Amino acid sequence: MSSLPEAPEATAPPKPGPPVCKLTAEPAAIEQGKSVTLSWTSDNATDVNIDPGLGKQLTQGSAAASPEASTTYILTATGPGGSATCTARITVSPAVPPSPSVSEENIGGGAGASGPWTSQIKDILFDYDSADLRPEAQQILTADGALLKAHPGAAINIEGNCDQRGSEEYNLGLGQRRANAAWDFLVNLGLPASSVSTISYGKDRLLCTENSEDCWQQNRRDHLALK
Repeated sequence: MSSLPEAPEATAPPKPGPPVCKLTAEPAAIEQGKSVTLSWTSDNATDVNIDPGLGKQLTQGSAAASPEASTTYILTATGPGGSATCTARITVSPAVPPSPSVSEENIGGGAGASGPWTSQIKDILFDYDSADLRPEAQQILTADGALLKAHPGAAINIEGNCDQRGSEEYNLGLGQRRANAAWDFLVNLGLPASSVSTISYGKDRLLCTENSEDCWQQNRRDHLALK
């Protein structure tokens, strides 16, 4: 009588390998108040934990984080084959406050000065039929230039004006020469040429309409307007 063949011995399943993980941060550098995306993968892991703050997670995935200071996030992956850690470093820099917009309401005259733009910037006056800068006009423009240098975001338009005598065409040309004279002076003081423009209104923007020298003098002017 023949014997039955022996049953093969059962073999144990292979032991799982040690966990492997990967953790990344995008972007790796932010300003305070901004967020990053942490992404991770793992193999041979049954549990994933991310510190600080994120706690237990799926074995692969992504999550947003908003650290207030530079932080190294540590992912710990555990499984039957042991545990593994991986890290991602996020550099956090102080937030840069937005530059205040330059307007007639908030531009000031530097140290010790306050008030709106219109109270700090003065018109300059010209002699009859002249575009030459008077000494007092040069002093005013020097003060105006110092104010503008203290506010690099400011851009101005120099408006050349004339009194009501003479033709429209002639006064437009004279107003432009007056605006150009102030432009040259301010740019020579060091203001960026790109921040200063000119226009002539001739006799179209009169401050006074009486036929008197006092009135004509008020109209022979350059006006600096904030753009």
